Amino acid sequence: MFSKLSNLRTLSQFHRSIHSTFTWSSSFASPQTSQGPLSSEEVYARETKYSAHNYHPIPVALERGKGVYVWDVEGRRYFDFLSAYSAVNQGHCHPKIVEALTRQADKLTLTSRAFYNNVFGEYAEYVTKLFQYDKVLPMNTGVEAGETACKLARRWAYTVKGVPRYKAKIVFAVGNFWGRTLAAISSSSDPTSYDGFGPFMPGFELIPYSDLPALESALQDPNVAAFMVEPIQGEAGVIVPDPGYLSGVRDLCTKYNALFIADEIQTGLGRTGKWLAVDHENVRPDIVLLGKALSGGLYPVSAVLCDDEIMLTIKPGEHGSTYGGNPLACRVATASLEVLEEERLAQNADQMGNIFRNELMKLPSNIVSTVRGKGLLNAVVIRETKEYTAWEVCLRLRDNGLLAKPTHGNIIRLAPPLVIKEDEIREAVEIISKTILSF
Repeated sequence: MFSKLSNLRTLSQFHRSIHSTFTWSSSFASPQTSQGPLSSEEVYARETKYSAHNYHPIPVALERGKGVYVWDVEGRRYFDFLSAYSAVNQGHCHPKIVEALTRQADKLTLTSRAFYNNVFGEYAEYVTKLFQYDKVLPMNTGVEAGETACKLARRWAYTVKGVPRYKAKIVFAVGNFWGRTLAAISSSSDPTSYDGFGPFMPGFELIPYSDLPALESALQDPNVAAFMVEPIQGEAGVIVPDPGYLSGVRDLCTKYNALFIADEIQTGLGRTGKWLAVDHENVRPDIVLLGKALSGGLYPVSAVLCDDEIMLTIKPGEHGSTYGGNPLACRVATASLEVLEEERLAQNADQMGNIFRNELMKLPSNIVSTVRGKGLLNAVVIRETKEYTAWEVCLRLRDNGLLAKPTHGNIIRLAPPLVIKEDEIREAVEIISKTILSF
């Protein structure tokens, strides 16, 4: 009897010890909120200490957003002129998209494609009819859409075009950017993306952007499966091709039986003043990639659109994604597209973009050498000196209440949410002008 009591006491002490350990561990791992909200400097310090250093953020610690505005942890308000690289075309926390997400999140979020769900087919029908393609392949991120397009192009080349097995090539333009996976950097011309990460993906070739003779020369190789191109190069600094370039790409790809893949991850969904940037020249690519604003900035959603001849070359089990096509993503994407339609955001981007560029053209040319863009995807090129750089211009823009970020050194991309109104555009122009003149 004594032995049993002793064992019970020992077991009870063990349980108390374990409970104490877990309580301490849980407390240790929890965010330290007892001292109140963190300051901006404390946010910077914590992220720098515990996060990988693969980004160089503008020093501002954001806490909330609504429409075209964001607020930092001290309550200061800013115009958002980056829009999460065009992911929040519909504005921050659009109520219709938030409602779609929260309602679906309370019902069913993820089943995987191992089973049917009642939402994916509805979304697939909507998005394919909207963009007039036979099929959609759902993914999560923009770079996954790019990878999917490359796989489709290779499979189509082998099964339809008749390219010898594993000899297919895909052509890209110098200055392209579609992510940082090994495949994406294998097509990059930017050493910041690829240097030190080889060996690289075979079968990728680069030609100059907006150069139709170079494209025709490349397409004369019968092993070329596709040309994948951004209608406007965003990350490269909002590089707008020559008029007629996209229609020329379409004609050449048709002539040489190669697929025209339009990377509309950043340029699509109203950003340039049209639903797709290729719509400016009324061309129909063979494959269209969508992402970013397909989610309204709430949840990662991307999509690959093409017709049956291409899409059905991939059979069950040959490509997929655990989260691709999940009910939550599909509800969010449907609501995001509906907002773009209902609020005529492409038309607003066109009108506000024209006003914006006309005002930017008035900036002093000794500081701003170039203004370029379409719709609300725009950039200014800063004449950097020993006194100031584009980074320092962006820091002063922040101080004056507007957030933007340099790309490729001396270029500042300016891309507000598409819900911006004319009075807000003019207020933002005043901030930009005031900032530029201060130099």
